[in-house]
Amino acid sequence: MPPRTCALCNDARAILKRPKTGQQICKDCFFYVFETEVHNTITEACLFKRGDRVAIGASGGKDSTVLAHVMKTLNERYDYGLELFLLSIDEGITGYRDDSLETVKRNQQQYDMPLKILSYDELYGWTMDAIVSQVGKKNNCTFCGVFRRQALDRGAAILNVDHIVTGHNADDIAETVLMNIMRGDIARLGRCTSICTQGEDTIKRSKPFKYAYEKEIVMYAYFKKLDYFSTECIYSPDAYRGHARVFLKDLEAARPSAIIDIIHSGEAFEIKEDIKATQKLQQTCKRCGYMSSNELCKACTLLEGLERGMARAAVTDRARKKLDAEGPAPENLRQIPLFKLPANLQGCLNADTGVR
Repeated sequence: MPPRTCALCNDARAILKRPKTGQQICKDCFFYVFETEVHNTITEACLFKRGDRVAIGASGGKDSTVLAHVMKTLNERYDYGLELFLLSIDEGITGYRDDSLETVKRNQQQYDMPLKILSYDELYGWTMDAIVSQVGKKNNCTFCGVFRRQALDRGAAILNVDHIVTGHNADDIAETVLMNIMRGDIARLGRCTSICTQGEDTIKRSKPFKYAYEKEIVMYAYFKKLDYFSTECIYSPDAYRGHARVFLKDLEAARPSAIIDIIHSGEAFEIKEDIKATQKLQQTCKRCGYMSSNELCKACTLLEGLERGMARAAVTDRARKKLDAEGPAPENLRQIPLFKLPANLQGCLNADTGVR
């Protein structure tokens, strides 16, 4: 049987089958359609405006490495007029993050972008290695997720950027929809499919890879011969997300469109007004100034639990009562530095956005 020709250019030999569409296409056409789909996602959602300073969340993994490469490519090809930075968070995981950060440092040279690395130890006085030694591997992802989200905002504030982009892909978002359904988390289910989020006290962040399949990101990195770190976090095998991931992969094997279908289903969910009325309003943490739905933000609560030797009691709101029962926090308790938005964002959070 003669080799198939590319379904798009009808000229070159097809060397891959797109997981997303099933088309058999050549390498160059794959690069073009992948990049064009990301460009369409960016322009249709009006993610940027000319002159924006944009921090790319960089872990050294395939998603963030491909994101950095594609953002640089599209910024030059379509003249977005963006100033791009790399922002990395060092969680303090020996044998994992220290190695992946070496990849990020090489990416800095390859893509000629300024790099900022902010560590948990610097910000919270704790590394993930130290946290896991206290709480074990069952709830460690709760600490890491909360601490990383705030660390990204704080790193972005240091860089004085307008916008953070992350490498969350279609698989990640579909997994999150499934997780929120399984947990009955109405509040997060109502916003987890949003391509762009911004609160009154946070920096705008978005997901240009919202509709990009993980398999296609891997293929892009492979055929482009990009330099990325491929080892999974040593503390993640027991994470709850893993169960949603296995379920999603089974669905994808039976129906490749399942990933996008789940995202579209999540986008169609509407929360009833009477349910919205019961949800907590956003406020400012009285201790560190970061956004929160309680007097103390989750990061401050978790840090207090660690500092008082009661880390497990800080994981859930119900368990928090046990922490409160021990009495007020000591005056010399380690605290997270006060959070302040970059000066260029203060007073202009409702400004119109769009690539121009």
